[in-house]
Amino acid sequence: MNLVEAELKESVGKNWGWLMAMGIIMVILGVAALGYEFYVTQFTVLFLGFLLLIGGVLQLVDAFRYAGWRARLWHILIALMYLIAGGIMVYDPIAASISLTMFIAIILIFVGVFRIIMAFQMKGVQGWYWPLISGILAIILGMMIFASWPASGLWVIGMFVAIDLIFNGWNMIMVALAGRQLTKAA
Repeated sequence: MNLVEAELKESVGKNWGWLMAMGIIMVILGVAALGYEFYVTQFTVLFLGFLLLIGGVLQLVDAFRYAGWRARLWHILIALMYLIAGGIMVYDPIAASISLTMFIAIILIFVGVFRIIMAFQMKGVQGWYWPLISGILAIILGMMIFASWPASGLWVIGMFVAIDLIFNGWNMIMVALAGRQLTKAA
């Protein structure tokens, strides 16, 4: 038994049922979220907005705790940026989600280009085509989001959250099954 198997057996083997239940719940939540992408998007943007507001207030309070601190002005400016961004997100989550979705589309396209460049630099190495495939898919995804923008801004973030919940749930289920197998084998 290698180190990973021993660690899996020790940490997951005893509690595989709990991990399995959590994985199933995550998959169910993800599937449910796929039907409500608009609401999940708005909730996610609102949640992020409130986190930024809280972070901004805390950073502002912290900026005034230290007398004579040379970086106080920068600390205050950063706090104000958090407060402004959080305020906009809470005040108008739809506009914020549309803007964030445009940013996501642009980032996906750039990341795709970078992955393709990386793939060709790795050409000749076994598996070099995986970054190429990933890059092409990222560009296609970014272009699809961009092509349906601004409407895509109303659902893309929620869809990404839903997909992440589903994949994370499946990950938990598979790890739980592996832990259970190891426990049975012992």
